[in-house]
Amino acid sequence: MKQEYSVTVEGLGITIGTGSIARQANGAVTITSGETTVFVSATAAEGLRSPDQDFFPLTVDYREKFAAAGRFPGGYFKREGKPSEKEILTSRLCDRPLRPLFPEGFLNEVQVIGLLLSTDKVHESDILMVNGASAALLCSDIPWNGPIGCVRVGEINGEFVANPTNEQMQETTLDLIYVGNERDMMMIEGSADQISDDRFVQALEFAHQAIQPIIAAQRELAKQYGKTKREYALVVCEPKVLEICREVAEADGKLAKAVYQEKKQDRGNAVSAVKAEALEVVTAKLGEGNFDPRHINIAFEKLQEVVYRQTILNEGKRADGRTAKDLRPISCAVDVLPRVHGAALFQRGETQGLVIATLGTSKDVQELDGLTGGPKSKSFILHYNFPPFSVGECGRFTGPGRREIGHGALAERSLLPVLPPEDVFPYSIRLSSEIMESNGSTSMASVCGGTLALMDAGVPISAPVAGISCGLVTEDKDGVIQRHVVLTDIIGAEDHFGDMDFKICGTKEGITGFQLDLKIHGLPIEIAKEAIAQNRVARDKILEIMLATKSEPNTGTKDCAPRIHQMQIPPDKIGALIGPGGKNIKRITEFSGAQIDINEDNSGRLIVFATSAESLQRAIHEVNIITAQIEAGKTYKGIVRSIKEFGCFVECLPGQEGLVHVSELADFRVNKVEDVCKLGDEIIVKCVGIDDKGRVRLSRRAAIAEKEGRPYEPKPREEGGRDRGDRPRRDYGDRPRRGDRGDRPRREDRREERSDAPSDSSEG
Repeated sequence: MKQEYSVTVEGLGITIGTGSIARQANGAVTITSGETTVFVSATAAEGLRSPDQDFFPLTVDYREKFAAAGRFPGGYFKREGKPSEKEILTSRLCDRPLRPLFPEGFLNEVQVIGLLLSTDKVHESDILMVNGASAALLCSDIPWNGPIGCVRVGEINGEFVANPTNEQMQETTLDLIYVGNERDMMMIEGSADQISDDRFVQALEFAHQAIQPIIAAQRELAKQYGKTKREYALVVCEPKVLEICREVAEADGKLAKAVYQEKKQDRGNAVSAVKAEALEVVTAKLGEGNFDPRHINIAFEKLQEVVYRQTILNEGKRADGRTAKDLRPISCAVDVLPRVHGAALFQRGETQGLVIATLGTSKDVQELDGLTGGPKSKSFILHYNFPPFSVGECGRFTGPGRREIGHGALAERSLLPVLPPEDVFPYSIRLSSEIMESNGSTSMASVCGGTLALMDAGVPISAPVAGISCGLVTEDKDGVIQRHVVLTDIIGAEDHFGDMDFKICGTKEGITGFQLDLKIHGLPIEIAKEAIAQNRVARDKILEIMLATKSEPNTGTKDCAPRIHQMQIPPDKIGALIGPGGKNIKRITEFSGAQIDINEDNSGRLIVFATSAESLQRAIHEVNIITAQIEAGKTYKGIVRSIKEFGCFVECLPGQEGLVHVSELADFRVNKVEDVCKLGDEIIVKCVGIDDKGRVRLSRRAAIAEKEGRPYEPKPREEGGRDRGDRPRRDYGDRPRRGDRGDRPRREDRREERSDAPSDSSEG
């Protein structure tokens, strides 16, 4: 019997195979692009976790194995540790489009696991993970209404590109991840450099066409494999329990009155009271133990959904009294905390975010250890924190979960396109979004508050960014939407009972970030266009409110923020600044308390960071001392390094010396250099000239005259009695000079002539 099956996606170079490994899983595939390979499995539990389970436990986990890149993991144990941020974001990316396609009432636990088996660092693995998960579920016996296709779209030189390589992504102005089925879109997320609405829609249409070969290939693979779907018991509410609950809820409009209240907590308490009353009535009518208590919760989920949706569709009325296009009341403030580098408070209805900006040095960048390529670090970070008190609950207060990491990533990529380049504003930037209240779209509050906090910190952003979420309520027949209403600024209940959460962020010029999640089986492009246009109107209104609070960034950073100064030194001075073994730069940083970063391109560009103006100026002065060149006309305090008969050599700057001629040591005649200075003395000198060969002439006389306010006149060298260079040489006529003795006998020859002559002593 044939065990291996595979298909190739035409035009994208993707190959999907199944049947050869992990055959005990319900479904398993390997998916490859280039030399990047991802394995994905899908497994379903045989039964429910517990008898009272009333939710669907779907888990999607993606892991990158270091062996895939031919590397050892870091750390003592040499074993992969907790998932990285990229692994978590890829897991969420895959989870969101899979979840709504499972049958209603299917509550058996499902686990989808993806493993990066090899990487060429050219083709990204997140797209393969989503397509692999779809193929694994489609080829399994697990009930699932797929398949879906996933593609990344970039825009390079005005042209859309499907699944660009990591190198191409460095040039793109768009990063769109699109997931859809044959007919509609299912999920999108990504960022853009202020793309227009019309161009954004064109990108969506391009992406939808690009996924069709992927979907067709998956169907062909499932047809080859031929695995039959199993029958699983679905958990649905018993009709008699649902009917009793409906009677209680509709009596005197109890449930409608409970739902239509202004405050979230009041609504929750009122609905809980109606639910408790229904439980008593069901118990009284059916008898305790004769019904499943979890069916009460299932019934009230359905009843609340009807109340929320039908009133919106039929009357255009929402739970808090707004119409479909109304925003909740918005207020914002900046400079709300002392000592921080920037802070803003953004409030929209019952959603409130306090965002704090912190500026740091290049040492504060976030190092990235991605195995599949891409950047190695990032200097802008946005951390989103969602404490339990924000929804009036008690709960675990630990590190960030998947939801917090995902919301922070959405806000981060939405603000990144408007940040200044690092060579203009070379700070590392961290935004910390602390959610104080939550009732819908806290990630969008983080974007709005983040913009204000950046401006308060003096970050010269190119344009302010606002974000808002749009929801959707639909009525369908046989899977075709008959009626729909797009909702602006959805609250938590409208997100839960509605069909869509479409978040878009942008400036006045265009879109910078986006994310779409659905609870239905697909979103037609026409409804998507309507939501994009409605979102644009709401964003512009929010921007007006934000700009009324703060119209532009502060002209400089606050006093409590670190100081920064950019310098340019001659490239040949980099070695002198660093010194042997880093001796010089260590001395400067320890002495000044500042940090000095040297650009790695050997261009001589320096960045000096300090926590105070005094520390900054001290570091700049020390750098200038080491890297500056002696200039004519400037005065220096130098050290006498050597003494000669004709003068002394003085070191004015580290490693740079000049000659003080004996005639320039004083206004009087100096017979010996040692009469004025000794080796190692500090003296004040002025540079009076530099010749074509770079030789420096210094003068102590000129420095003294400058200090006393007297004019300086160069002294004739002969008055000093030491320099014969400018004096006229004696005229010896044709007499041979040293070094030009002509035919004159050498000294040795003359000695021999004298030895042959009789001596006076012998005569005597």
